[in-house]
Amino acid sequence: MVDLKGQYEGIKNNVDVSIAEVLDSSAFINGPQVHAFQNELEAYLNVEHVIPCANGTDALQICMMGLGLQPGDEVITADFTFAATVEVIALLNLTPVLVDVEPDTFNIDPKAIEKAITPKTKAIVPVHLFGQCANMDAIIELADKHGLYVIEDNAQAIGATHTFKDGKKQKAGTIGHVASTSFFPSKNLGCYGDGGAIFTNDGDLAHTIRGMVNHGMYKRYHHDVIGVNSRLDSIQAAVLRAKLPNLDVYNEKRRNAARKYSMAFKDNPDIIVPKTVNGCNGICDTCDCHVFHQYTLRILNGKRDDLVQHLNDQNVPCGVYYPIPLHKQKAYVDDRYNEADFPITNQLVKEVISLPMHTELDDEQIEFITKTIIDFVNN
Repeated sequence: MVDLKGQYEGIKNNVDVSIAEVLDSSAFINGPQVHAFQNELEAYLNVEHVIPCANGTDALQICMMGLGLQPGDEVITADFTFAATVEVIALLNLTPVLVDVEPDTFNIDPKAIEKAITPKTKAIVPVHLFGQCANMDAIIELADKHGLYVIEDNAQAIGATHTFKDGKKQKAGTIGHVASTSFFPSKNLGCYGDGGAIFTNDGDLAHTIRGMVNHGMYKRYHHDVIGVNSRLDSIQAAVLRAKLPNLDVYNEKRRNAARKYSMAFKDNPDIIVPKTVNGCNGICDTCDCHVFHQYTLRILNGKRDDLVQHLNDQNVPCGVYYPIPLHKQKAYVDDRYNEADFPITNQLVKEVISLPMHTELDDEQIEFITKTIIDFVNN
């Protein structure tokens, strides 16, 4: 599904030199590479504050801690996403409220959000799934109307651009009150281990969070807030510094691969290609709203599972993200949920399949993958 070794070969010298600098300095935690990466990522995103941390799940949890959410507060998020999003809500004894998603973008449905808001609702967590922003115009409008926090889960969409109705553009993760991201190796900007970060334009919130990621300390052995141990190590920061200047190029390579996939599949009645928020289905050359962390098809007419088996038999990697809705996961089953409220999610889990998507895909590989799929679904 990814080719991290091939990507490494293209930046090998920069990575090796950066890691060697960390080894020479022996500043393995919060060293110069971490601070330099923080500054460079702030500049790239045009955001006031980046707070690096140990992983994306920690980042999301710390966002909620920093906002002062209390046990029993309701947090609305998407039913169709990875479990980490709801996991941290439950860990903090907050009340997760899962809602349905849109059938075309796979992102959280603002109409479902509005229906789920109660006097106990304190925050909305839109997940920018598979590489493009949720409908942030509508979500920000809802949050302002009801006095809610917006916490962006940007683990899959770093580098994506959201264009507001008035034409204003912002990078994913810089729109809400606070955002989290992951630098897991397979992400568009990935390190060689675990890593994450938090973004915000709120200086007071950033100060609180900077203490929280380091045991609640602003001064050594002075614990001013309840914190956790969640710091990005310097070697991972060195890797990320080597990759960050290439992020836009990496994302454009993903978009190019997505365009070729979509062109091959676009007229097939059994296949629905990913839709971008501007409606171009990823085929146009000017789209910057989607960075295609995953390239995810919908396979119709009950053919998805058989296609997965066929691709496995042909040694073509694929993935089903995600096979079970969160509201049906054993850990998150709740009598509050009504199956009638999740028609899209319940359909998507039967149809979605993600294809190989990375910076090293070449035309021969894409042609083989698309032909293998088309030949199967047409039989």
